[in-house]
Amino acid sequence: MNDVASQNLDESIAKQLFFGHIAEDALFPYPQIRERDREMLGLMTDAIDQFLGEKTAELRQYDRDAEQPPEFIQALRDMGLFGLIIPEEYGGMALSNGAYARVLGQTSSHDSSVSLTVGAHSSIGMKGLLLFGNDEQKQRYLPALASGEMIAAFCLTESGAGSDAAAIRTKATRNDDGTWTLNGEKIWITNGGIADFYTVFARTDTPEGKVTAFIVEAKWDGVSHGPHEDKMGIRASSTTTVAFNDVRVPAANVLGPVGKGFKVAMNILNSGRTGLGGGAVGGMRALIRMACAQANERKQFGQPIAEFGLVREKIAQMTADCFAAESTVWMVAHLIDSGRTDYSVEAAMSKVFASEAVQRCCYESLQIAAGNGFMRELPYEQMTRDTRILSIFEGTNEILRLYVALNGLKGVGATLSELQSAVGGIFNDPIKGFGVLGDYAGRRVREATGYGSGIRTPVAEPLRPLARLCEKYTVELSKASDRLLRKHGKHIADQQHAQKRVADIAIDLFVGLCVLSRVESLIQTKHAATEDAIKIARLFARQARRRMARNVRGLERNEDEIIESLAASVLERGGYAWDVM
Repeated sequence: MNDVASQNLDESIAKQLFFGHIAEDALFPYPQIRERDREMLGLMTDAIDQFLGEKTAELRQYDRDAEQPPEFIQALRDMGLFGLIIPEEYGGMALSNGAYARVLGQTSSHDSSVSLTVGAHSSIGMKGLLLFGNDEQKQRYLPALASGEMIAAFCLTESGAGSDAAAIRTKATRNDDGTWTLNGEKIWITNGGIADFYTVFARTDTPEGKVTAFIVEAKWDGVSHGPHEDKMGIRASSTTTVAFNDVRVPAANVLGPVGKGFKVAMNILNSGRTGLGGGAVGGMRALIRMACAQANERKQFGQPIAEFGLVREKIAQMTADCFAAESTVWMVAHLIDSGRTDYSVEAAMSKVFASEAVQRCCYESLQIAAGNGFMRELPYEQMTRDTRILSIFEGTNEILRLYVALNGLKGVGATLSELQSAVGGIFNDPIKGFGVLGDYAGRRVREATGYGSGIRTPVAEPLRPLARLCEKYTVELSKASDRLLRKHGKHIADQQHAQKRVADIAIDLFVGLCVLSRVESLIQTKHAATEDAIKIARLFARQARRRMARNVRGLERNEDEIIESLAASVLERGGYAWDVM
């Protein structure tokens, strides 16, 4: 199961699952937060709780007014929340990705709009400067960004170019003196109305490439923003259009290589997803606390509703979902912090799982509160509105599922192509040919026998069912990937129903491995709540087994053709066709 390749920091753990490999060395033991971060987090979370806890009524009013007042933004500056991930040499706190996710979890437990203002600044707004900026750019901007003197925003989305980032129309033309003239409009820009620093992506159509990233200051001539958007949720955060009319951008403000803006954008989005996941986990923790209080205090038929099985089912499921999401978000943050260069699939998986888990948690906790939960006096309805955006933000979950599947299948497909090439030229280059054949044969042995796909790290007896489940379905994923590619070849990109099933199998596997690793560590350290963590592992294993078995079966026996045919008819007709006579 573990070979030298699985220890390579350049290789994706999630992608290896498609080959039948479990990269055990990267997953066990479960990562621990740095001691420096632990000390800082204790102080920061206490300060956040004290500050935001005293502002519950005001935060609710900000949601009604759809605006955070300037004095509140200044208080966020004073707390240092705009410098969380900026290096200390520029005045920041230099938190790890794991600690940063924990901070956003704490702010989200009070108000999602606060997390969004802070997170859009750090996770995406100025993240490109950290990842791709040169020394001069960092010296010029990072101190002001760390203090919050400048607030950052990420300008990618346009009308007609949402998930299809390559379709942007904002254009930058290179002038004879090396400057650029920028024209276009971006929509739904978080922090758009309060930002001083924009990371902007524009079509350049240069010999070097089609899209380039730029640093643009809000104060420059030709830069403007529209009014605050009237949103369903996260209403207090600033969301506006941002327009560029003949904006002169210095050559020194090109971010990253000219023509490589798409790569810059994707790297920013991939690295920013731990913040979103951390916020989702913080929201779930708060919802579970509220749901427990509601269930214990509210009485029906002469007893607390906490005594009713269907309410207890909701509490248990919310807890298991939160634990699994938290385990995955922290693991992905650790992978980034440990220097892995290929973590985009894992980040996408954590975003999909966490964003959907928190929405389920909102729904169920509101249900426990019943009619009270539907009223605006309690926070459930606002949290339900606020979290709905999470499966749309930073790549819709539909797009990310396709991303997970196609990236995993791509590697398997390359192996099959190499195999065909090796068979054709095996006598011309026998060493290379037999090497490829040997790799392929090893994979087929794993698929046929399961040998070599087991988890060698000893796990406690109660966790072995989850370990065996991960081993079994890692092999099933490898076999399914091979079958799909042989059946569809390059047309696999058109098979979105199959891609979704494959992605969901891979997500369950990766999340399951994160849960397994974390619970094993809790057992080893004799954590006070270890027994409940074991229960979560058992519950996750049983539920994931049913999901994965259904998805494996669905690759062969499904209703996809009926669904496609029905959708085509309804779309052509433009709606529902049947009236009750």
